[in-house]
Amino acid sequence: MIHARKGKIVLYQPQQVDSSIGPRSSGDMIPLEMLQIAAWPDREGYEIVIIDGSLYPQAEAHRLAVEAAQDAMLFGVTGILGFMVKDGYQCVQRLRAVNKRIKVVAGGWFASVRPDLLLKTGLYDGVVMGQGEQAFREIVEATAAGEAWDDLKSVAVWKDGDVYKNEKHPVVGFDQVLDPAWHLLDFEPYRALQLDPDSHKHILRMPSPERFGKRKPYVGITFFSSFGCPEPCKFCCSPFVTNRRWKAMTGARIVDNLEHLKERWGYDVVRFHDANFGVLEKRVKEFTSELLERELDINWNCFIETNSILRYDPSTLDAMAASGMHLAEIGAETGTDEFMKEQIGKPISGDDNVNATYEMERRGIECSVTYIIGYPKEDKNNMLATLDQARRAQAVAPKSSITVWPYRPIPGTEMWDQAIELGFTAPDELEHWGSLGEYHLHETWPGRIPPEVAKVRKLYCHYQTLARGLVRKKVGLWEKLARWRLQSGNYKFGEVEAKLFDVFIRVYKKVSKDEGLSRSWVDPGHKTGTSGNENAAKIDQREVVSSVTTGDYVGSGSER
Repeated sequence: MIHARKGKIVLYQPQQVDSSIGPRSSGDMIPLEMLQIAAWPDREGYEIVIIDGSLYPQAEAHRLAVEAAQDAMLFGVTGILGFMVKDGYQCVQRLRAVNKRIKVVAGGWFASVRPDLLLKTGLYDGVVMGQGEQAFREIVEATAAGEAWDDLKSVAVWKDGDVYKNEKHPVVGFDQVLDPAWHLLDFEPYRALQLDPDSHKHILRMPSPERFGKRKPYVGITFFSSFGCPEPCKFCCSPFVTNRRWKAMTGARIVDNLEHLKERWGYDVVRFHDANFGVLEKRVKEFTSELLERELDINWNCFIETNSILRYDPSTLDAMAASGMHLAEIGAETGTDEFMKEQIGKPISGDDNVNATYEMERRGIECSVTYIIGYPKEDKNNMLATLDQARRAQAVAPKSSITVWPYRPIPGTEMWDQAIELGFTAPDELEHWGSLGEYHLHETWPGRIPPEVAKVRKLYCHYQTLARGLVRKKVGLWEKLARWRLQSGNYKFGEVEAKLFDVFIRVYKKVSKDEGLSRSWVDPGHKTGTSGNENAAKIDQREVVSSVTTGDYVGSGSER
């Protein structure tokens, strides 16, 4: 006997980046959030349709989502700060233009901290705040029963002209959460994107593991193995959203999932999207031990803190390398003890960031280390100290990428309030939040970085990218000179040298017709001072789309 499905739910994963003005997002960015919240309603007999906007041109993605939702009872959308917010909003606008009756819910980092911005549009019936599995389950049940969402925990609704936030569910561990509904995903479009010869140019693409060769295509997946982060960072919204709780899968359960997906999809690389993968050394040891015992032939990368690397027993770091770890993403944040202690809150001091980067690279694990300058309450001297520490880290770990980004204000953080007090102007409409997250492309708080600091950052970016061989296929005079600059910290006559290199590149390209040479690697440090509006972002992206946000120069995908 065939049983009727209980009802239809359409989940739209907004586009990660605005592909109309540059390369598309990396093909390994599968819609984990949607697969996770779909697990329970799928098991209970609801029909689930997931549309990943990043697989299509924007208009086509919206058309597919709206068509799928014609006979659905519920439409869900998510997003973090950046283009996902804008694309999700525009898709919901298009849906509401033809479907007034369907229930619409939003979740994710941005919605969790600013539910008012979504709800006041009148397009959304509710917003899930924080961990979403239990809340979404209750939303599905209430919708199927024709009941209101007014009293559902972890849900914000619009009442009497204002946002009303219900009490939140307690944060639960993975023993109370189902594995994602992997069978709902057709992986072949993601495989095809990643095997494109130019996939290394895709935004947020990770560098190829060494065994594949530089810029060679590989097939990867993203994976969540934990929720939350215990760190108190004042620039990050995680303390507000997760209350500094950290819940994680066991190492064995992670490998159970990865083994299953290896058989299902035949991938090569796992990118852990955990905010903080390495909180518990015991879990990392169990995970690497399981990988090695089962001989699961994969590479993997993750976010891991400096203090975790330096706290771990050396044998644990060795096991991470032996089990296939090829890249560590590290939030170094700032270059002075005083600012780290008083404004950031991480247990990092002295040359910890430099030493941690060295420890990983000497084991064959590249690092993507990110520093930030331009924080509220940060003075010029602290910014220069941060740039100097980044230089020293790059000097001891020449294969790694040590980047220094301009600070971007993030709602739901302590520093957001400080930025507003200091004159930062937040977007006034939901649609305008689409460019605020693009700190890789332009300054989101123009004028915050003093000109003399911007000059040093510009020179550091020039030497760093040149020394790492991102411009030419050989190591010649220019590359050796750049490496000496990083080792010595001597930037004297650096501006003249950079201009001469520009002339050299232009002349050489005309003479040799070498298409492999490019100045597209130029970091947005060269664009310091551009405005933070949508048009400026588009101009910058056309000029700066490059290894800065692709497989040569890794950017952070978290809400940092």
